[in-house]
Amino acid sequence: MTMKATDDETTVLDESAALTAAACLFHGFSDPSRLTIVRHLALGEHRVVDLTDHLGLAQSTVSKHLACLKDCGLVTSRPEGRASMWSLNHTDTVIELLSAAERLLAATGDAVTLCPNFGASTLVDAS
Repeated sequence: MTMKATDDETTVLDESAALTAAACLFHGFSDPSRLTIVRHLALGEHRVVDLTDHLGLAQSTVSKHLACLKDCGLVTSRPEGRASMWSLNHTDTVIELLSAAERLLAATGDAVTLCPNFGASTLVDAS
């Protein structure tokens, strides 16, 4: 016996899937090192060695974060000689999102940093 979902059930499932995708996107941005990498890539292409030099992070750490961002569809790479050039996908949209986040943080007085669940004290240094 096949059961068909009602329109209301389909809407709830669609909304749930969209919210799950949004939570996953924000989780991809949840590490300060990944955000720093994204900000650097918003300026243009970089090699891993360039990012390690700019950020003072280990090559393995930068590579791990780039892999995460790539899995999220936020960055891409292309070969150039023996290196890979990394770039940001959807640069304008990502810049708009980061700008909106900065405006929201300014509006809330950065109160989120004091949040006991997700504030600054809960961040784990991944570098």
